[in-house]
Amino acid sequence: MTMKTRLLIAALITPLLLSAGSASAGNLDLLLSGLFPDNQATYIGYESVERDIIPVASAVDRKYLIVDFRLNGNPGNEQLQASVHKVCMALLKDRDLIRDLSNQGYDMVSVAFDRRSQFDCL
Repeated sequence: MTMKTRLLIAALITPLLLSAGSASAGNLDLLLSGLFPDNQATYIGYESVERDIIPVASAVDRKYLIVDFRLNGNPGNEQLQASVHKVCMALLKDRDLIRDLSNQGYDMVSVAFDRRSQFDCL
């Protein structure tokens, strides 16, 4: 999927996400924006992705959320893994947020620290 396509999907889906669960979106932003010290990583935002070509009854993830950060500097593999773990654990500990996302149909949450790769949390 090209970046242009992702941006278009985000532009179309984000208003739906916000209207369907503004408390979840607000909680997500609050939770993630203060997760890292300023000198370590910056929370950019989130993107909702829904793959309509996959049947609802399929075992393949159909709708997922990407939470986006940028790490400062060039982190080593261990720091990157620790950062992914920190984000995923913060999400998992917020049971109300997970319940809200699940009720909105999200099958998975991924973490991105650059434009090339994503790491699945749940």
